[in-house]
Amino acid sequence: MDHAPWPAGTATGIGSLPGTDPLEAARIVLGELPELPHLPELPARGVGADIIGRTAALLVDLPVEVVTAGYRTAAHAGKDHRRGVDFLRRDLDAFDEAADGRMPATVKVQAAGPWTLTAGIELMRGHRVLTDPGALREYTASLTEGLARHVAEVAKRTGARVVVQLDEPALPAVLRGLLPTPSKLGTVAAVPEPDARALLRSVVEGVGADVVVHCCAAKPPITLLRGTGAKAVSFDVSVLDAGMWDEVGEAWEEGTTLFLGLTPGLDPVRPPALRDIAKPALDLVDRLGFPRSILGTHALPTPTCGLAGASAGWVRRALELTRETGKAFAEPPESW
Repeated sequence: MDHAPWPAGTATGIGSLPGTDPLEAARIVLGELPELPHLPELPARGVGADIIGRTAALLVDLPVEVVTAGYRTAAHAGKDHRRGVDFLRRDLDAFDEAADGRMPATVKVQAAGPWTLTAGIELMRGHRVLTDPGALREYTASLTEGLARHVAEVAKRTGARVVVQLDEPALPAVLRGLLPTPSKLGTVAAVPEPDARALLRSVVEGVGADVVVHCCAAKPPITLLRGTGAKAVSFDVSVLDAGMWDEVGEAWEEGTTLFLGLTPGLDPVRPPALRDIAKPALDLVDRLGFPRSILGTHALPTPTCGLAGASAGWVRRALELTRETGKAFAEPPESW
């Protein structure tokens, strides 16, 4: 992968793991994904550890609080905001301790992208932040600055090159006008694709690191995400339909690296073999007419999404299978 911050044969995780122990989570990730480990997220810890609360903790001068409906803008930083900040600090400490002086060359961190973040926080009057153009710009600028500071801190703490993953699970709903209004009687107006792309691009360009944009929801807007200038686009292969194959093909034709969600995020009924995990990627490549070698140069395997709902045993096996799939992409077994 020319100019990529990871070597061929690399695999990585999406972010979340089960449990509440950041040290154990960091040890698992560093052990199973040595080339591109990610800072684990543990949403089971509750408020401040979920995708919105965790990202809100990075915002500069824009505190949030928790109300009955979820997260809402706040006038001053309170216990909910401090809780998220504290979780992030503990997670970095645990990651550093788990590495035990053997920090990898590259580390990935995750945060909600601007559309998912502003869809998940309400203004004082109850409407989502993304419905107010001024508030949307303010939150996007704050997120960009906060992520840039986070990248600098992680780089200083670890000595590693930092990759940022922007998670945008809400983006398809934003684009299609499917987000409900506060009354639940209507939906928020759809955001035009050029506007969605431009806002994302501003964050991608402003964080001071290589960026992967991730969407594990149905109908991920691959072409839009590719147009943000991100280093790679990440999605769940199992949600693709025939109408999206061309977008994947165009991405590879343009030299875009794709993070392919392949390993089940929940415990499977039947334990899969390596070939089972890789098969959707092999089928996709064959269907599009690319040589299978493109998986070794322009693809990284990941779980289909976060692993927060998986058992501890499956987490280790899932990450192991993901790592082995990455190696097989670079050096395919003869049976393939």
